[in-house]
Amino acid sequence: MRLLRHFLLTFLLLLPSLALAHGPTRQKLSLAIDVKAPPETVWATIGNFQDMSWHPAVFSATGKGDNTIGATRTLTLGKEGGPTIAEELYKYDATKMSYSYRITAVEVSVLPVTNYSSHLTVTPGAGGGSHIEWRGAFYRGYPNNDPPENLNDAAAIAAVTAVYKAGLDALEAKFGK
Repeated sequence: MRLLRHFLLTFLLLLPSLALAHGPTRQKLSLAIDVKAPPETVWATIGNFQDMSWHPAVFSATGKGDNTIGATRTLTLGKEGGPTIAEELYKYDATKMSYSYRITAVEVSVLPVTNYSSHLTVTPGAGGGSHIEWRGAFYRGYPNNDPPENLNDAAAIAAVTAVYKAGLDALEAKFGK
């Protein structure tokens, strides 16, 4: 009985420090733009999961499964032989002009995130045209406490923001504001 009391007392004394030893928090990000083109036109450009030629950072995309759930694609970034990101489609609705995918493989030196999922949606714009929303959720590239600066929450948010902004800026340039 004495040993049990000692254990419980020790546990209760250590409990507050356990609360401070949590890991990273899931980050969420959403960027959107409005363009002049009708939703069907925008969706014709971005609605094919296998084709990301509209994004300036993507040199090439290869994959299989078209737009079916479980389809995969590998994006080569920058130039031939550049770094790659492997992704899998887990939701697709052409009528709602929306799809969702997750990263299945990426080096954190390329994109400092883990457990990343993303959603791309086109809806009619308030004043005509289209509203394009790109949102994602992810953890930083370093899953433990005290991450290095290049793998912390701020680095993850900055990197994903840059990816979304570059893609949305390219769509705005193509379809007009």
